Amino acid sequence: MQTTHPSFKDQILEGIPDILPEPKPYDASINHAPKRKSILSTEEEKLALRNALRYFDKKDHKTLAQEFKHELVTYGRIYMYRLRPDYRMYARPISEYPAKSKQAAAIMLMIQNNLDYAVAQHPHELITYGGNGAVFSNWAQYRLTMKYLAEMNDEQTLVMYSGHPMGLFPSHKEAPRVVVTNGMMIPNYSQPDDWEKFNALGVTQYGQMTAGSYMYIGPQGIVHGTTITVLNGFRKIKKDPKGHLFVTSGLGGMSGAQPKAGNIAGCITVCAEVNPKITQVRLDQGWIDEKITDLNQLVNRVNQAKANKETVSLAYLGNVVDVWEKFDEANIHIDLGSDQTSLHNPWAGGYYPVGISFEEANNMMANNPERFKTNVQNSLKRHTNAINKHTAKGTYFFDYGNAFLLEASRAGADIMAENGIDFRYPSYVQDIMGPMCFDYGFGPFRWVCASGKPEDLAKTDEIASKVLEDIKQNSPEEIQQQMADNIQWIKGAQENKLVVGSQARILYADAEGRMKIAEAFNKAISNGEIETVVLGRDHHDVSGTDSPYRETSNIYDGSRFTADMAIQNVIGDSFRGATWVSIHNGGGVGWGEVINGGFGMVLDGSKEASKRLKQMLFWDVNNGISRRSWARNDGAVFAIKRAMEIEPNLKVTLPNFVDDSLLDNV
Repeated sequence: MQTTHPSFKDQILEGIPDILPEPKPYDASINHAPKRKSILSTEEEKLALRNALRYFDKKDHKTLAQEFKHELVTYGRIYMYRLRPDYRMYARPISEYPAKSKQAAAIMLMIQNNLDYAVAQHPHELITYGGNGAVFSNWAQYRLTMKYLAEMNDEQTLVMYSGHPMGLFPSHKEAPRVVVTNGMMIPNYSQPDDWEKFNALGVTQYGQMTAGSYMYIGPQGIVHGTTITVLNGFRKIKKDPKGHLFVTSGLGGMSGAQPKAGNIAGCITVCAEVNPKITQVRLDQGWIDEKITDLNQLVNRVNQAKANKETVSLAYLGNVVDVWEKFDEANIHIDLGSDQTSLHNPWAGGYYPVGISFEEANNMMANNPERFKTNVQNSLKRHTNAINKHTAKGTYFFDYGNAFLLEASRAGADIMAENGIDFRYPSYVQDIMGPMCFDYGFGPFRWVCASGKPEDLAKTDEIASKVLEDIKQNSPEEIQQQMADNIQWIKGAQENKLVVGSQARILYADAEGRMKIAEAFNKAISNGEIETVVLGRDHHDVSGTDSPYRETSNIYDGSRFTADMAIQNVIGDSFRGATWVSIHNGGGVGWGEVINGGFGMVLDGSKEASKRLKQMLFWDVNNGISRRSWARNDGAVFAIKRAMEIEPNLKVTLPNFVDDSLLDNV
């Protein structure tokens, strides 16, 4: 007798099964999250088990209690591996999802894309990137969420509490279909150990930015941002990228984009990574050109690349501190330097100390966390000292928003400026992206072709390119460079083979560009040229994120430590037409260090979609420009004045500038 397996649609509609599936063996071939440190008391461990078991019928509690206790002790978290689905995880065409609402089906597609093995950093632990950027905390949450999305109609809203689907609530057609919060702690409970504790209890999670908001599109998103950063970094030091050297580290979720970006920019890139599995993945994906395991060989290869003015990306399997020190010893000049290890998560796998093997470090992290922390901080001191030697010889170093400067300062490294208040080196937003892009309203606009058809993506590339070229003809001089960079990017997008997972694209655009591109997409859908499109953006944008050491680091009126902008952004998006909205504590610089928000919007070719996109995208950008303008940022003052000329219903309070000499004499 042949056994029939339930179809994909049946498994989605089943949610949490009545009959438990068989336990799943631990798959050692998958890149797994490191074991989290033991932080719960005996009573708190019991509470964590009670919290996990409430997803299941009482008849299964005895079986699952032992299993979940084993997971908690072994991995530091209860992931509910048994509940991991048997079907392949990827962004299916939207028509394959069982759903009453097309908007809900689009969200299901985006969730599965975040958990695609080709996209996710630790797929079995439901972590998309950054070491702890989770879509859900456990597989029961995933199953229940997908079931709710399959059942919901366009007059319901799904409420998500840090990965937990609280339920479907009555709303209306113009309301968001999903509202997501992640890690929204009472302020005094946002220390790193608070995340460890409350995440282990199963009551909150770290959504990073686009992980917990279902809007990650693989490393392509940061390839574009990194390409622009590297290009503008070389412009800042007045050098052509050709034959010049960019040194950095990290090949994981977000950081894995750096070598590809270096290739597109046209420089020599050396990127160090300690994890052999992820290094091999990036090599297999074509995101790096060569893998090198010997420092002397690396020195010879870099000298050869410099002599031949090559464009090449080299991955060094080892610790980046060794690279900085070796290049100093070998007198190799580094033109641009940065770091993109996950230092927002320094004690749980985000940064590995020098002089210790990858395996030894993972063991120490779980079993001797205090010693591991000491080793990390000592490593940061060495790391900083090596960087300082290079910058003394002319290297331009910038913090890549990963909390490198912050954690180095906390470690006691020689990283502070002479005034003892500021850091010795700037954030890339502070020095490059803020004044050159964000102040003018340019940020990471992205879209996903929900049909899954490459030809739809090619058509959207063509549409976006035409829109930008038309806009550029009448754009003011102040934004001509931004327009030119993005036209060049979108024209080369296909040949750079950037798609990993969903058929997605990203480019930097201002409000005018986003609205006109989205309207052109919606018209093309209406005409039958393409199918459904999902709009979104990185939270790392003009107005999505309040982060004093990254996104708002070039805000100098004292308000960079406030979070009004991100909160207002999400509230405003929610009633102006977003299909889903999200607000998170955490992001790329650490738990308690940032508040960030995002959205998703489904375009279906309708007049309603046209109205929503105009209302929401205009607000989504100009909210941030107005805040930056009030902080007296020149580019933002220019941009908001221009926006008010275009839209008569926009009236923004403008700052009056004070003569500093007057204040000196008060």
